[in-house]
Amino acid sequence: MDTNYKVAVALIAGIAIGGIGTHGLNAQAKSKKAYTVSELETLDAKAAANVAGRIAQAQKSAGGHNFRTGGGKVTSMDGPAAPQRVAITEWDSVEKAQAFFKSKAWTDLAPDRDKAIKTIRRYVVEERD
Repeated sequence: MDTNYKVAVALIAGIAIGGIGTHGLNAQAKSKKAYTVSELETLDAKAAANVAGRIAQAQKSAGGHNFRTGGGKVTSMDGPAAPQRVAITEWDSVEKAQAFFKSKAWTDLAPDRDKAIKTIRRYVVEERD
């Protein structure tokens, strides 16, 4: 009986340690959300309205969530003048955001996009712990 008791305790301890280890690995593997911020200038308002919808659809297909800020009113609160237009998109990770901006879908939009809007600056921000 003493041996059975020790085996049972060892088995329960092993399951508990394995569960804790698996939970820790899953927590480490979870990537942090990332947000791309694009500061833009409108070159052609009619063309910008058209291409913005196509960009949002391409981002959605790639896993991005467009916050529909492009074309919204931008108000400077501190620092240098605010850009004319700001577009913010949420991604599952920095890598997914970078992959989209290197993708064929993004490249294919370039001719129409470049006629409609000018990118002043674009960057990705990763959420913190």
